[in-house]
Amino acid sequence: MNLENKKSEISVEGFTVINNVFSDSEIEKISEVIQSIDTSKETFRKSEDLFAIRQFLKEIPEVKDLIFNDNLKTIIKEIFGENYFVVKSIYFDKPEKSNWYVAYHQDLTISVNKKIQLENFGPWTTKQNQFAVQPPLDILENIFTIRIHLDDTDENNGALKVVPKSHAKGIYRPETIDWKVETENICSVERGGVMIMKPLLLHGSNRTINGKKRRVIHIEFSDMILPEELQWSEKMV
Repeated sequence: MNLENKKSEISVEGFTVINNVFSDSEIEKISEVIQSIDTSKETFRKSEDLFAIRQFLKEIPEVKDLIFNDNLKTIIKEIFGENYFVVKSIYFDKPEKSNWYVAYHQDLTISVNKKIQLENFGPWTTKQNQFAVQPPLDILENIFTIRIHLDDTDENNGALKVVPKSHAKGIYRPETIDWKVETENICSVERGGVMIMKPLLLHGSNRTINGKKRRVIHIEFSDMILPEELQWSEKMV
């Protein structure tokens, strides 16, 4: 793996894809753990066209050692840096019958342990006793997201579409995208591969049209300490 190239690609384009990070047997083991869990908890969202687990690594700690294999640890250390830690984790299952699409957006919030008045932090949202807030830009610019793919994913089953270089333009309202200037890139990822992206990269996904699942583990990393008594709600070193 030439990770210097990948690091530079993320810096310039806002994203990169690295295949063959997990073997078939590693993906099978991860899938088995996910399938064996009790899905009745509040942090699990279940409907016919979506299944999501928030605070994924906290809810299913036994999956952690499977996910952080030697390949992933090397990627984190060499592309992000020595001091990066997990700050958020979600599991998404876009089932084969799913006909929903996600409009272009940036990931503008972080998960924190409580709601307090802080300059330049806001707006706030609360979902199932979990607090999320839009932090200052430098905190968002510092985050890396890894999306681990448990299925082959392309434009027919909801692969992310992105606007390259949009991560470097600050807060970028999707309704202002000028398609005469911007381009769209579909990020196909093989089963066992990862997509790494910056949260400020404009991204979305289309409906599934080929009857295939798209299961993704989404993990965000930072090396920043939040101000005052505010803490990352899912900090995991």
